Amino acid sequence: MLGLLRKDAARPLTPGGRKDMAKAAKGLKQLVSNLRVLATSPLVRAKQTAQILAERYDTQVTEVTELSPGADPDRLLAWLRKQPLEAIVALVGHEPDLGALAGWFLTGRKEPFVLFKKGAACLIDFAEGGPAPGRGRLEWLVQPGALRKLG
Repeated sequence: MLGLLRKDAARPLTPGGRKDMAKAAKGLKQLVSNLRVLATSPLVRAKQTAQILAERYDTQVTEVTELSPGADPDRLLAWLRKQPLEAIVALVGHEPDLGALAGWFLTGRKEPFVLFKKGAACLIDFAEGGPAPGRGRLEWLVQPGALRKLG
């Protein structure tokens, strides 16, 4: 089982995945003009996805182990709270963890609430005080096909 996890962690984006993500990044730029913080899971395909976004936004990528599959969401929340309150923070990670994280931010329950297809994006806004469970407001959720059309 550990060998399968290691293989998955090293799996890169396919050429088609790179092409689709470049189009989706262009579409995302139409919705979010500026990203100050771009964080990624340490898995290869997530880092490659984040790099495509970084090129579109002319920003740096920060590897955050708390975005690894199965990581404790409380540790990611602690990391998020250290980011500038006014910054839009983009997280590049994996399902079902990102869906559960979005659900936690929106409802206060650690359960998958949102389904992210590969390359999807959502914007969760927090009232004053920064990220906290149950305090987020879903501004939008756009699946990858729609992002590519926007681009």
